[in-house]
Amino acid sequence: MKALILAGGLGTRLRPFTFAIPKPLLPIGDKPILHIILSQMRNAGIDEIVLATGYQAELIRAFCGDGSRFGVRISYVHEESPLGTAGPLALARSHFGRDETFLLMNGDVITQLDLRAFLEAGIGNGCELTVGYTKHVYQSPYGVLTIAGDLVKGIAEKPSQEYAISTGIYCVAATALDLIPDDAFFTMPDLVQSLLSAGRKVAAHYVKDCWTGIETVEHLDDVLKELNKLPVEAFAGKVS
Repeated sequence: MKALILAGGLGTRLRPFTFAIPKPLLPIGDKPILHIILSQMRNAGIDEIVLATGYQAELIRAFCGDGSRFGVRISYVHEESPLGTAGPLALARSHFGRDETFLLMNGDVITQLDLRAFLEAGIGNGCELTVGYTKHVYQSPYGVLTIAGDLVKGIAEKPSQEYAISTGIYCVAATALDLIPDDAFFTMPDLVQSLLSAGRKVAAHYVKDCWTGIETVEHLDDVLKELNKLPVEAFAGKVS
């Protein structure tokens, strides 16, 4: 089984930490995020991994090497300028056969999701893209008015709304890569919309397990708080 990890982001919202180190190498406990992800993938039976690098690529390569220290084989593609969350997939077309389906994962995700089961579900559903999602509640810090003309018709005190949000974990059929333009900024929402516009199905897979996408210092703090309760192994099986 194969996977592609997006590890080229600038990590601007995690500065100043990411001035010196790329976000996938930030430590969670005593292991970098990328170490945990690679261990998860190995434990799921994924043995061929492509790393899409960009910002501070040399540090990613120095840490991961050929993958032998993690029990996997690692190859690389590199974006010279930011290509978005789907654009780097165009660089990796030659790494996947036309009949293959692979796991795609952001390099800043900490989760207890069973990656093998997720990939098998994605292969079995017959869709070219399966999006892992979870539920998130956004709460307004303000009272929200309902207004008609110049009159107030109602007010809700700090209302909340639940949304289904992408976890940054996907199962992708190689045929979907045909819709990604070469050397152009292209996002996963762009790919989803392109598939839907072409009449091709996109599946959703609920991630009920522990999940955090590390986008801010607060997210990093949240994961570290969880680590006060659980060992790193709880997030990634046996991490070595």
